[in-house]
Amino acid sequence: MLVLGIETSCDETAVALVDEGRHIRANLVLSQIDEHRPYGGVVPEIAARAHVEHLDRLVAQAMAEAGAGFSDLDGVAATAGPGLIGGVMVGLMTGKAIAAAHALPLAAVNHLEGHALSARLSDGLDFPYLLLLISGGHCQLLIVEDVGAYTRLGTTIDDAVGEAFDKTAKMLGLGYPGGPAVERAARDGDARRFELPRPLKGREGCHFSFSGLKTAVWYTVKKLGGDTQRLPRQMTADLAASFQAAVADVLCDRTGNAFASMRARHPDANDFVVAGGVAANDLLRARLGEVAGANGFSMTAPPPALCTDNGAMIAWAGIERLSRGMRDPLDAPARARWPLDPHAAKAPGAGAKE
Repeated sequence: MLVLGIETSCDETAVALVDEGRHIRANLVLSQIDEHRPYGGVVPEIAARAHVEHLDRLVAQAMAEAGAGFSDLDGVAATAGPGLIGGVMVGLMTGKAIAAAHALPLAAVNHLEGHALSARLSDGLDFPYLLLLISGGHCQLLIVEDVGAYTRLGTTIDDAVGEAFDKTAKMLGLGYPGGPAVERAARDGDARRFELPRPLKGREGCHFSFSGLKTAVWYTVKKLGGDTQRLPRQMTADLAASFQAAVADVLCDRTGNAFASMRARHPDANDFVVAGGVAANDLLRARLGEVAGANGFSMTAPPPALCTDNGAMIAWAGIERLSRGMRDPLDAPARARWPLDPHAAKAPGAGAKE
């Protein structure tokens, strides 16, 4: 089975071809960082326009790179949400058009499911496994039991961890995108210099909170005079390192609680996956690997190219779904919000992300 995958949920226009042997035949990602950098974040209208301008060309380029024609495809997979609705619509409509024109089955993929199943593409992992999904818009702990079968143990009650990285980078004048910028600055910093809070650390459950940490960074920057001038380089590095260490402590603490929940549900399970754009952070990978090992779990993290948004994970999710007979109609809707576990209770707090 050979499937074309299209991903346009945020600011990357991505197209890939993947076969059921887990071979990535083509995987193209067009970044829009330069277009959004002047604004310090993603502008939805600019993102959608860029998808329109580049997607058709990328599809043609990916097909040529894979040495495949549309007649060689067994299906089309396109992200149908969650994400910026304008961008989602561009990719989904393109996928529908290709499916309709060539009489191919369509898989309208949940973007989060693409991340959730990416370790099966990269490492051939078996079900079930515990998943920590950390990205710019999401921070969740889920039990992945099968394709389409997810139990959410915890989510953020306010900000996603990737958003906290972006806002911290902006406050420190490190530029956009924030995650890689903070990580680079932190390499030269002393993580013990600034005492920052660890929201919810030590409490029961698996929910997250990063708003208080982000606010603490802001107050620290203001106290140091960084709201009116650029902080000295070493001070910036130390604050970036202190922030990153606080995030690592929170993620490890909440994930530690999730290991117990996983064992209660699946006593013999020992696989733990970290996926999503923030999973590309080396320090977080190392710290999470340590806590996983201490709890008797083996950690898997897809390679960085499969952690950030990409078409290969969408194509693979399409293979997983189509091989199980899960086809979607051509009127499948685009969705701005789409939880993997629709039955999960809403996390406490009005700003809970789904």
